[in-house]
Amino acid sequence: MTEPPTEPLADAVRPIQPVAVARTEFPTKFGIPRQAGLVPELRARIELLPPFATPDAVRGIDGFSHLWLIWGFSAALREEWSPLVRPPRLGGDTKVGVFASRSPFRPNGLGLSSVRLLEVVPDAPGGPVLVVGGADLMDGTPIYDIKPYVAADAHPDATLGFTAQNTGYAVEVDLPDELAELVPAEHRAALVGVLAQDPRPAWQRDPDRVHGVGFAGLDVRFRVADGVLHVVEVVPQ
Repeated sequence: MTEPPTEPLADAVRPIQPVAVARTEFPTKFGIPRQAGLVPELRARIELLPPFATPDAVRGIDGFSHLWLIWGFSAALREEWSPLVRPPRLGGDTKVGVFASRSPFRPNGLGLSSVRLLEVVPDAPGGPVLVVGGADLMDGTPIYDIKPYVAADAHPDATLGFTAQNTGYAVEVDLPDELAELVPAEHRAALVGVLAQDPRPAWQRDPDRVHGVGFAGLDVRFRVADGVLHVVEVVPQ
């Protein structure tokens, strides 16, 4: 019979390090979709880091349409964690267990995203780059692992817990033409998709309050009233 380890398992595990970094249009975490895939138009560049930045590390990855990214909540780290959290989907008032949520305030601060693989650039300067769609990542997010999405990952009969509730948080976006022209054409659809997710905190519903989200080098300022998000100003950051 195998003897149990004499030292804590945590002490025997090899420390992890980033294998890549995400490059996106979000300079801060505010405005990032609540999960991957909600805004397919969002693109991210996953840039491999040394010593993993070798074409051999991504050989065959172009045979998959989707990937799993395991990453770190680099802008939401805390010294302490709580077994109970308040998911925004439940209005910020109801508590659930941290392991029954996608909260960033976790014991190890790790996130998980399923993204679409759009392009593989194995010979990019500095190392291979993966271009992905639907990412929910801040610029500079450390990526700790990349895995292919396989058929066994899909569960059509899955139950979705509290995430099946309060799904009507999307809003209509009013982006005046004169302000839309200030947004580069290649980023407009993604911006509208981001704003349609209503980036405000779940508990913030003041129709007169102006919020600002950083995106693609711009500060996009808006307010929300009666289910419509009105963009009121677009200025360079």
